Amino acid sequence: MSVREILKMGDPRLLRPAETVKEFGTPELDALIADMFDTMHAANGAGLAAPQIGVNLQLVIFGFKQNPRYPDAPQVPETILINPLLTPLSDAIEDGWEGCLSVPGMRGMVPRWAQLHYRGFDQYGNGIDRSVEGFHARVVQHEADHLLGVLYPMRMKDLSQFGFADVMFPDMDPGEDE
Repeated sequence: MSVREILKMGDPRLLRPAETVKEFGTPELDALIADMFDTMHAANGAGLAAPQIGVNLQLVIFGFKQNPRYPDAPQVPETILINPLLTPLSDAIEDGWEGCLSVPGMRGMVPRWAQLHYRGFDQYGNGIDRSVEGFHARVVQHEADHLLGVLYPMRMKDLSQFGFADVMFPDMDPGEDE
């Protein structure tokens, strides 16, 4: 398919709530998902939300076996998640460094639920129902935030822990962030 342009922070399209996907298994949806995977892989992303490429739908993709920008992260199963619903499984919050393809070159310390349950649908309308923790939970929350018009800096509690990745982590892979 094709690699699409990724919108950057400041573009008002990233701030609008995404619309519910109503039709599954269509050629248009399949093409969009293929483009999203091409775009995510080209940028070495851990995930991508449809609003990041200017498509205002509740659709996220994520997952990898190994990612050079997150070398210590456990693998996350490649997932297509449509119309997600996230529910925390406890009050436990973990702080962790995040980057974003829409906030290139930056990293910030972001609080996220440590464990959560998510539900939604795949591209054919089949249900997805998972309980996850750790990095997998962080990735899902980060991507689902895009569907609400929220970028990770909006979740940060301490802006002294926000900066350019190459300055803060000089040994980190210089690729884009997500």
